Amino acid sequence: MPDAVVIGAGPNGLVAANLLLDAGWSVEVLEAQEEPGGAVRSDVGVHPDYVSDVFSAFYPLAAASPILARLDLAAEGLRWSHAPSVLAHPLPDGRCAVLERRVEDTCAGLAGFAAADADAWEDLYRTWAKVGPDLVRALFTPFPPVRSGLRLAARLHTSGGLRLARKLALPVRRLGEEEFAGEGGRLLLAGNALHADLAPEAAGSGGFGWLMSMLGQSHGFPVPVGGAGALTAALVNRLRRRGGVLRCGERVTSVLVRRGTAVGVRTAGGETVGASRAVLADTSAPALYRDLVGEEHLPSRLLRDLECFQWDFATFKVDWALTAPVPWTARQAAGAGTVHVADGVDGLTRFAAQIATGQVPDEPFALFGQMTTADPTRSPAGTESAWAYTHLPQHITSDAGPDRITGRWDHREREAMADRIEAQVERFAPGFRGLIRARRVLSPTTLQAMNENLHNGAINNGTTALHQQAIFRPTPGTGRPETPVKGLYLASAAAHPGGGVHGAPGANAARAALRAHGLRALLHRAQRV
Repeated sequence: MPDAVVIGAGPNGLVAANLLLDAGWSVEVLEAQEEPGGAVRSDVGVHPDYVSDVFSAFYPLAAASPILARLDLAAEGLRWSHAPSVLAHPLPDGRCAVLERRVEDTCAGLAGFAAADADAWEDLYRTWAKVGPDLVRALFTPFPPVRSGLRLAARLHTSGGLRLARKLALPVRRLGEEEFAGEGGRLLLAGNALHADLAPEAAGSGGFGWLMSMLGQSHGFPVPVGGAGALTAALVNRLRRRGGVLRCGERVTSVLVRRGTAVGVRTAGGETVGASRAVLADTSAPALYRDLVGEEHLPSRLLRDLECFQWDFATFKVDWALTAPVPWTARQAAGAGTVHVADGVDGLTRFAAQIATGQVPDEPFALFGQMTTADPTRSPAGTESAWAYTHLPQHITSDAGPDRITGRWDHREREAMADRIEAQVERFAPGFRGLIRARRVLSPTTLQAMNENLHNGAINNGTTALHQQAIFRPTPGTGRPETPVKGLYLASAAAHPGGGVHGAPGANAARAALRAHGLRALLHRAQRV
């Protein structure tokens, strides 16, 4: 019998398993899919000569994560690659806001929109340089972040803390208006806020847009050389080298609870896998509590709160094998790994408003990835492995476009939505569609079938909005990996601090399990070896 069973071999589950192994525990990881990785996988499913990232692709949070840094995945063969520019937001008139690798280059580009905006961006980055490392540490530790929080409070005290806190609470539209005279800086902040399900007018979207923009400025948006699956492979190699067991194709159907304590799991094949110390679940919160544990083991208040649990936006994704680089009208977009495709901040607002009212957007905001630009190993020289995703309502009420998309996601609807995204890209890159050698369409229901944590294509395991963060994540009064069942820990992005590939939810769950057995100091010693 292992000391711990981990449900799910996504990045958080694998991080949790690795940390428990570092502390001397025996660990067995059970994954429902036939391969590990969760939303960190790559394949050659679009075209045999092109590597495509099936789900996530760019990893600024992984680059900044002290958790992943301590795992030393470079020793397992992981290497990172960067595009010449971090991201670009082209406009229909040929202008382009670009987040460059060097802050002075970003500033120089923004000065083309308004001369004062170079200093404005430099001021934002100067603040990040002062508080960013402590802010990241605070975000990636259990709530409340006592030690890192105290360090961050001291930094804020000397860096205009109240004014910075106000900025981070602002809607990103307002933050952009206050900070920048021109459109360029506003575009970078707002586009980054829309990586989550935060409209430009949502409270706190300014803070998220600033965080992602500054992470991009300080760490870039790196990609694993050879595909996203290389990150998963490094975590799996490390796990196995330390004696951990990973079993794929093993769906867990229930958590076994005796006298209020989790003692193991049962699989779809009828096997019981005991756990002498802990069960850690890299699953969504609704799936853990409603499907795996059962209402009889949970307090009624938690069950009522789950009725208010909010998923983030649905996601629709298209992968392409292109015969040549994308012919952007704004030439500066050609060197960016990530391209935001939308008609400025107003276009982003219109897009988010349509989703809020249940409409399929007629001009979808496309987050576009140029993977060969970021990593030349992804496809033959002179070609491009590319993808784009857009967001949709979780529950579709109507289609703002002409295709009568309802959310059934049959063949007609999948093809119509993919065509709509391509038409949006074509507006900014005439001739794009003529470069398509092959494409793969991943609807929200397809994404969920490939990874159950992606509920209808929700990529963050719950909304990023303020009402479901920190002590409200996944339900009010939680904010930590512990659950009402002793020995059971929530180790997924449904727990604080939420979505993104950084390993924090898994690490927090592992540390909570070790702390319950008085072994946290042992973990710290193991990580220093």
